[in-house]
Order: sequence, then C-alpha cells, then structure tokens
Amino acid sequence: MSRRDALLLLLLSAIWGSSFLFIKLGVDALEPSVVVLGRLVVGTLVLLPLLPGRGGLAPLRGRLVPLVVLGALNNAVPFWLLGFAETRLDSGLTAVIQAAAPIFTVLLASRIDVTQTVSGVRLLGVAVGFVGVALLVGVQRGGELTAALAVIGVALCYAVSVLYAGRTVRGLPPLQVSIGQLACAAVLIAPFGVTQLPPGLPQARVLLAVAALGVLGSGIAYLLYFAIIASAGASRAILVTYLVPAFALVYGGVFLDEALTATALAGLALVLGGTALATGRMRAARARAR
Repeated sequence: MSRRDALLLLLLSAIWGSSFLFIKLGVDALEPSVVVLGRLVVGTLVLLPLLPGRGGLAPLRGRLVPLVVLGALNNAVPFWLLGFAETRLDSGLTAVIQAAAPIFTVLLASRIDVTQTVSGVRLLGVAVGFVGVALLVGVQRGGELTAALAVIGVALCYAVSVLYAGRTVRGLPPLQVSIGQLACAAVLIAPFGVTQLPPGLPQARVLLAVAALGVLGSGIAYLLYFAIIASAGASRAILVTYLVPAFALVYGGVFLDEALTATALAGLALVLGGTALATGRMRAARARAR
C-alpha cells in the first residue's frame, strides 16, 4: 500500500469512526430507517454537483445490477442494522464488533478464489478474531444479544460487498460509483423511511447528526473508499476496520460519556490481532522490518 493510500485509509477511519457517534445521536430520536434514508439522500446530493466536470453518469451505463447489489449490501442493509444495534448498544462497542469484517473477507475470498487458501498462521488469526467477537457477543443479554448479532450481520455485509466491488466496479470512477450505490440504496430504503417519518421536526442536534452522516459518512467517505479499492484493492480497503473501532471508542467516551470497559478492550485486541494475522499484515510488517 502506498503512502497516499495509507493516508486515505487513516482519514477514512477517522470519518467512519465518527459515524457511530452520529448514528447514536440520530436513533435516540428517530427510527433507524429514517436516519438511513436521510443519510443516503444527503450523501447523494452532496456528490451530485461534482458530476458535470467528471463525465456525468456515462461510466455507469449498463451497471445497474452491481450498483443495486452494492446499494443493498454496502448501505441500506448494514446501515439499518447499525441503527437498530445502536438503540441497544454503545457506539464504541458496536464499532468493535463490526471490526470482524476483514475476517469474513478472508473466509469468503478463499471460497471465491481457490488460490487464496487460509491455513497456518492465517487460519489461527481467523480463530483468534472469532474468539474476540464471541467474547463481545457473549457478554450481551436479551435484546442486546440480538443487537450484537445484528452487528455481526453488518460485518458480513461489508465483507461480501467489498469483494463484490473489487470484482465488478474497481475500474470505474469512485465518484460515479459512490453516487450510483448511494442513490440505489436510498430507493431501497425509502418505502420504510418515509412511512416512519416523525410527526414533527426533530431537534437541531439530531438533524445535524443525520447531515453529518450524509456529508461525511456517506458522501466524502465513499469517495475515499472506492478510491482505495481502485488503487490498492478490496483486501486492503477493508483494513479500514482496523482503525475505525479505536476512533469510535474515543468519540463515544469523549462525546457520549460511554464507559471504556475491559471487555471491550480485550475484544478489540483479539479482533484486531486476529484480523492482522488472518490478512497477513503482521507477516508483511516483519518482512519489511527485516
């Protein structure tokens, strides 16, 4: 990964880490589907003015099916699951559990491409990562357990979507792909979001949280995300989940007074350590050091 891609990855992690904070603020007053719809619409509108000078929508011709699939797996479904989960879980803990995405990516990649087998140290990493996820899920009870399992679903969606994006839209301009998948996701979630709109206007901080999700978490973030996929590949782009939980835990502790528990830290260490082993990042770092 080049220095440019690494910097983009760090910036993307900081942005998506803040998304868990804004989701928490949003779902405290609105239904998750309403927050998702607002986020997607704002994200699309923010990017549209950039189109005229960059080829318009012509690069997306004949790509409706991939965009609909990405809109569902990369936006509509995981965004709703995150909103549902954060009605029951702290934002930082939610971010830690969804950090299992790279582990799912490793497992699914080996199924899609038989040359990418998982064995030895990488297989150990998958096991360690799942222990971390199991630790975090195991401490939940009742409705919180359901929420934790919903976040596992988020990680699975992200893993499938990043592999799918790497195969279907990697050669397309990031701006057009971002707009296309956000618009498709907005259409998919609209029937649910519109029917659950609140009777009155929410508080200003709630509206600002949804706007921030759209501008930063969807608009700018997906430009960065698809740029990294195009430059460094899907397997490296998904590494954003290494750093997102750390940012989310800090944001949650500072702005929402969420407790930083030993269980969350232990789970984070196991998930990230296991993911590093499973994706071969530790071996690569040792090789560079030598």
